[in-house]
Formats: sequence, C-alpha cells, structure tokens
Amino acid sequence: MSKDDVLADLSARVGAALRNRGWRLTLAESCTGGWVAKSITDIAGSSAWFERGFVTYTNEAKEQQLGVGPALLAQQGAVSAGVVEAMARGALKASPADLALSISGIAGPDGGTPDKPVGLVWFAVAVRNGPTRSQAHVFQGNRDAVRRAAVAQGLTLIAEVAGSD
Repeated sequence: MSKDDVLADLSARVGAALRNRGWRLTLAESCTGGWVAKSITDIAGSSAWFERGFVTYTNEAKEQQLGVGPALLAQQGAVSAGVVEAMARGALKASPADLALSISGIAGPDGGTPDKPVGLVWFAVAVRNGPTRSQAHVFQGNRDAVRRAAVAQGLTLIAEVAGSD
C-alpha cells in the first residue's frame, strides 16, 4: 500500500466514524499546513462531516484565529501540550463542529532544541462539552516524512476518539 493510500484509508475511517456519530470535524493545523484537511477533502462526500480547518502557522495566527493566549505561547512555546489544547478548544469555539484536532510541531530540518527536537509533534483532540486530550510523538526522517507521519497520526487520533463510546 502506498503512503497516499494509507492516508486515504485513514481519512475514509475518519469519515465513517464521524458519520456514525453524527459529528462534524474542525482542524487547527500548524506544521502540517492543511495536509490533514487536504486528506479529508480528498474523500468524496466529506462535506457531510468536515466543517472547516484553520491553518495557523504563526503564533499571531494562533492568537487571532483560535484565541491562544500570548502568555501561554511565551511560556510553553507553540510546540507544547498547553498550546495544542488551546488550539483545539479555540477551533471548537470558532466553529459549530463537535470534534477538533490540532497539530503543532517541528518538521525541520531546522528549529529543534535539546528539549524540543526536530520531529517533535504535539496533537490535541477536543470534544465539544467533553474532554481535551493531548499527546506528543517524535517522528524520524526528513521534513516530508515528519509531516506525513503527523498527518497519519492525527487522522488515527480522530478515528479513535470518534469511534469510541
């Protein structure tokens, strides 16, 4: 199975899980630059369950579009649990969706530090009137590989949350 087929299969799983729940999805993407939204909208009929996406690549965009606090960004940095959780909650607040996924990471090849290496990506999933959970992964490879792995992990998280009871 090709890498594109993997993303298509994951996107189809996401759609089925969201349709089964009657939920709509919103996204807040940073390092993936809209790639999750692209993968989802490659699926015919995705308008039934995909509501909107925010590509908030800069801190200013995270503040303006998602309401992420500048103090939080200054204290934790854009690649952190607190920021992705605020991004996911902000995306829900700015849309009528039921579920939000947010992603922020360091795709490389530059920008890493000992505490936040290249390949570090934080994810958060928020359910309207429900919990927000976050997790981090460190992916290996070049910029494209890190971003592609982040898209796949994000889609997997949505499918897990939307498919659970």
